[in-house]
Amino acid sequence: MPNQPIKRQKELQPLSRDHHHGLLFCWKIRSGVKRGKAVSRLKAHASWFWNTHLIPHFEEEERVVFPILGSENELVQQALAEHSELEKLFSQEEMDYEFLNYLQVAVEKHIRFEERILFNHIQEIADADQLAAVSRHNSEAKDVPEWEDDYWNWQKAETTQPTDNFSPQQE
Repeated sequence: MPNQPIKRQKELQPLSRDHHHGLLFCWKIRSGVKRGKAVSRLKAHASWFWNTHLIPHFEEEERVVFPILGSENELVQQALAEHSELEKLFSQEEMDYEFLNYLQVAVEKHIRFEERILFNHIQEIADADQLAAVSRHNSEAKDVPEWEDDYWNWQKAETTQPTDNFSPQQE
């Protein structure tokens, strides 16, 4: 059955929604790169996304979800290695279009792994108490704000104040 939606247990759905937001982040970065938006804007978004979304998301997975399989599980070890690699990528000072594209590909690859492989395996073996612990943790979650600079919006006309050194490519 190709491209069938994954049936996610309700206790894991908030984390899957986080993954959806991560895929949207990837799309936004791709769009910004494609449109040649200022690297500083994309880098600021990436930094904000790391601090606001990914750090708490990774902490939740590592503290509440991954213990269901145990630290010796190869899928958990892969996820932890990817978390570590993403932390290194997001901490880079120098970013250009090529790097930002690489970053969004790495985030998307990680999300696809967790959604298609890791979470499915967790759902297969988690007992009711383990899922209840995940659910209790989810109930503590707070709403997270959205990034305000919508550089990815293809239909929004950008307005800039003319300056003496303004050129159409400048942002």
